[in-house]
Amino acid sequence: MRELRLLQRQESVTMATRHLIRSIILQSLYEWDFLKKELDLVKIVQRNLDEFGPGIDEPEFAWKIIKGIAEHLPQIDGIISKSAVEWPLDQITIIDRNVLRIGVYEILYADPQEVPHKVAINESIELAKNYGGINSGKFINGVLGTVLKQVEQLETEGKSKG
Repeated sequence: MRELRLLQRQESVTMATRHLIRSIILQSLYEWDFLKKELDLVKIVQRNLDEFGPGIDEPEFAWKIIKGIAEHLPQIDGIISKSAVEWPLDQITIIDRNVLRIGVYEILYADPQEVPHKVAINESIELAKNYGGINSGKFINGVLGTVLKQVEQLETEGKSKG
């Protein structure tokens, strides 16, 4: 029983750490996007990690997400555009756009054993509720729900063909 409580406490600390990391990533992406991507994203992230996350025990999680978003940005933005058809990408608020970038990256490119799809969506909704507008949580939920349905449909089609 004691081991179970220790494991639960450790999972809770990990979840809180990862939520903080995602918040720092969002702040960094916001600054980078707001300044029209003219500053070095790596420097922005490092400054924000140093200032707002000193002592984070898994900074590699932050760098994995940032690197992945940067590498796949055109694909991620394309998926957001297709999934939020009534909202052109440049008309989505900067906060919501970057919350979606984090969520889409985690759904499509992160290891689902490390970040299950439902966790990626829930974390994105929480970021939207904390930092976005009054309807941001619902908007993020709708767009990421659409993305997840498409991913699941492709996975199902792939299994039936294989």
